[in-house]
Amino acid sequence: MIAPMKWNDIDQQVCSVARALSVVGERWTLLIVRDAFQGTRRFDDFQRSLGVTRHRLSERLSRLVDDGVMRKVAYRQKPVRYEYRLTRKGLALYPILVSLSHWGDEWLDDGSGPPLRYWHSRCGKVMAPVMSCSECGDTLKPEEVSAKLGSRLTAFVKARREAGEEIPPDSALAMEAMRFTPGGSEPESGHHSAPPEVIDD
Repeated sequence: MIAPMKWNDIDQQVCSVARALSVVGERWTLLIVRDAFQGTRRFDDFQRSLGVTRHRLSERLSRLVDDGVMRKVAYRQKPVRYEYRLTRKGLALYPILVSLSHWGDEWLDDGSGPPLRYWHSRCGKVMAPVMSCSECGDTLKPEEVSAKLGSRLTAFVKARREAGEEIPPDSALAMEAMRFTPGGSEPESGHHSAPPEVIDD
């Protein structure tokens, strides 16, 4: 039997969303990254901007460094003082933050309008983030996207079956695995992961 998901073990999950949340899902973490994109680098500046306790901020920054999202760079030697800069891994969070900001503007607005507007310097216009297909360029909609088993999930299912472990029939993993051939590389004819149902308010 597969054990239920526990937050402390979420970084061991096969799901990429779960593993990503193990890095950025803790309280304050994304706000620290947000401030870093806005130019904040030093501990006291993060603390002043966020109002978080120094202990919690130190904990979160250390975790971001350990996870490779930020790196410590000495800006003074005597005594040594560090600032925190985004790595390539951290910079890759930019579209997520902009999309999250846009979601908040659209769905959590109290009528006073957005706190920030994002301008695209190349065209000089206010922009909204759009997710598009890397192959054809079309804007993506949930009902137009399906999923196939990737190598990580294929290996996970295979290992569990070989170990004789039971996969609960009502689990998301079982329902996904049932749609694919034993080889796990291509779906059986006519079978794809079901897209979410879109319901108008």
